[in-house]
Amino acid sequence: MVFAFTCVAGAGDPTAFEMAKMGNQYVGVQSKDKVVQIRSEKSVGSLTPNIWYVVYYDPDATFKAVEVKVGAGQKLNVSHPLRVLEMANDKHMVLDKDKLRVDSDRALKIATSQPLLHNLTLKASKLTLGHGDEGPVWRVQLWAAKLKDPNDDADIGVVVLSATDGSVVKADLHPNRVD
Repeated sequence: MVFAFTCVAGAGDPTAFEMAKMGNQYVGVQSKDKVVQIRSEKSVGSLTPNIWYVVYYDPDATFKAVEVKVGAGQKLNVSHPLRVLEMANDKHMVLDKDKLRVDSDRALKIATSQPLLHNLTLKASKLTLGHGDEGPVWRVQLWAAKLKDPNDDADIGVVVLSATDGSVVKADLHPNRVD
């Protein structure tokens, strides 16, 4: 198989950090730029997701969070999610803005360049920016085309990388799942 490295970020695809900036206009002053988590839905039709959820810290909300769902550069929904489990640990705390240097497009490029993936046809991804033991991390989940039915895809694993410097923290990839 030929290595299919689809264009990771098209010219018109907003990155996660751009979506977070856009989401600022839909939250209160007390929540602006206080990002707790950014996550995407599984991408469709390309490697780059276009639907994102940006969770901001909201001191006035019951579970201290307000979530803005954005897609293709537009606000889709604003809600106050139930984040009970996150309240039990530090996952409800604001991510250190100064440590966020690797945006979603670069995280996806680093994850898809892992040597185990070179002979696979990558079809979809799902990204999550959150807290890790070593600071903020991107969790990039990947799907590849199955060998017997290229129209179907298989979850081939996750690459976790530092949102500060882009170094790979953990790669749990299973290319054999495309069989």
